[in-house]
Amino acid sequence: MCGIVGYVGAKQAAPILLEGLSKLEYRGYDSAGLAVRDGEGDFQIVKAKGRLAALIEKTDGGKALRGGCGIGHTRWATHGEPSETNAHPHLSYKGLVVGVHNGIIENYQEIKQRLIRHGYVFHSQTDTEAAINLIEYYLFKYKAGPLQAIAHAMMRIRGSYALELMFTDQPGKIYAARKDSPMIIGLTEGESYVASDVPAILKHTRDVYYIGNQEIAVLTAGKAEFYNIDEEPIEKELVHVDMDPSAAEKGGYRHFMMKEIHEEPKSVKDTLNALTKDGKVDLSAYGLTREVLASKKLIYIIGCGSAFHVGAALQYVIEGMANTAVRVEYASEFRYRKLPLEQDSLLIVISQSGETADSLAALRKGKAAGILTIGIVNVIGSTIAREADRVIYTVAGPEIAVATTKAYSAQLIAGYAFAIALAKAKGTISEETEMAYVKEIASIPAKIETCLKQQEAIQRFASKRINDRDIFFVGRGIDYCIGLEGSLKLKEISYIHSEAYAAGELKHGTISLIEPNTLVVGILTQPELYEKTISNMVECKSRGGYLLAVSTMGNEDACKVADIGFYVPSVNPYFMTSLAIIPLQLLAYYVAVSKGLDVDKPRNLAKSVTVE
Repeated sequence: MCGIVGYVGAKQAAPILLEGLSKLEYRGYDSAGLAVRDGEGDFQIVKAKGRLAALIEKTDGGKALRGGCGIGHTRWATHGEPSETNAHPHLSYKGLVVGVHNGIIENYQEIKQRLIRHGYVFHSQTDTEAAINLIEYYLFKYKAGPLQAIAHAMMRIRGSYALELMFTDQPGKIYAARKDSPMIIGLTEGESYVASDVPAILKHTRDVYYIGNQEIAVLTAGKAEFYNIDEEPIEKELVHVDMDPSAAEKGGYRHFMMKEIHEEPKSVKDTLNALTKDGKVDLSAYGLTREVLASKKLIYIIGCGSAFHVGAALQYVIEGMANTAVRVEYASEFRYRKLPLEQDSLLIVISQSGETADSLAALRKGKAAGILTIGIVNVIGSTIAREADRVIYTVAGPEIAVATTKAYSAQLIAGYAFAIALAKAKGTISEETEMAYVKEIASIPAKIETCLKQQEAIQRFASKRINDRDIFFVGRGIDYCIGLEGSLKLKEISYIHSEAYAAGELKHGTISLIEPNTLVVGILTQPELYEKTISNMVECKSRGGYLLAVSTMGNEDACKVADIGFYVPSVNPYFMTSLAIIPLQLLAYYVAVSKGLDVDKPRNLAKSVTVE
């Protein structure tokens, strides 16, 4: 949530800031703003409500703001409604500090009231303004420089923050501070960049520093210095990001989401290749040896949204393959549960960004309990990747659309590989079975390509469902988990109410919602559950429901009760999620497109949820 950019160098800052913010639009926002400074001149602050296009127009593409030092922000409203007043950057009461912020200041009211007693006047409803004014207050109280003022404010602030600041008496400098919200520093010859994610600066540099928790960075042109909260200098390693800048472009597709759906075969293949060797799973590079895995009696899988749905599917795979108990938990619930964690367990946290606030908190809870933690993440150097005991990287490349597709598919592959490694360590599968499973997974990319050939048929069907008010997904076992993700994809980008239900639960209340022409999507990929799920679909049809079957090729006769069907190639039932999800992703996409909606940036949503 929220996008942050900053630039110091010889070029004009404003166009660079606007370009960087455009690369971060996927994070979700409702207003945007810039603060630019030319030498020792005053701060030039321009803000606009709505899409970034309004800010671009207001600043003439950045040409209206002169100066080589500046900061920019796209705001996702938390404290205070979307408005120009509440948009960032914020200028402190006495005009000495200007800043932007990603995160939530939990004790901002307490800080605000204290500052009001000292004569401060506030103009916005935001928590950010309290933090900016607090830093200014400490400038006067301690009669010291920005570094000390920021450090004192960090000790006073409770919550999460990525702060980017400029000071009137520090021309040509940007200060940054971080706790629990993502921020990176990029360097190239004579230029320095700040951003909340790599795509914002990828065009300019691939050499970055990752700021740790409660650390401060001071940027000048082409140079970055780092300090801990005690104001002591610290050394950091410059990391080269191996990412193709074109990966963050649409590449001729109308939307990033469609581009990323078409990139799923490659994401699956690249992730599998990274986790296998000579036709077998090899996780030794991640410190997951047979001895480590064999000792674990319980697996916790933690995630939010689509990552939780990956975990839900993996629960069936791991329990079936490795005969090991699995508990799948929403990170937002797990972090506050008074749950005794078993010492011979293992905790897996799944997160595309590696910065999801609730998932990070769950990871820390597991570490505090002394159990082994594994992160499955897509972003190298992200906070979860750095803090987990072990990390398995998915190889999906940057994912820009808010609705995840290729990252979800890559997470499934990483989960399948873990399940196979665990089963092998537990002795529940043979080497021959392991190699057979890997061969099955290796067939998935080509089979996804086959699924994608149904686009036109799915598009025609989707165009007929744009006036639906309610859509239901039903399935059993892994099919239920596929329905959870299909339903989420539909509701988040088409704004149609949809729910997924375990098919066996229909008669326990849900079937009362079925009305004439209500679309019911039945998912049937698990052979032993075909007949039972079909019976549930028949019950829906008898109440007037319109049935769509998603099943495997060759199963058309078994699904003839349905009014229409989309059929995917077969693979081992454990891995059917990877194929059956494709028509559901396409269905969601084409319903949203037919409704004329912004597919890549759905309302009220953000790509990376870095606050509670």
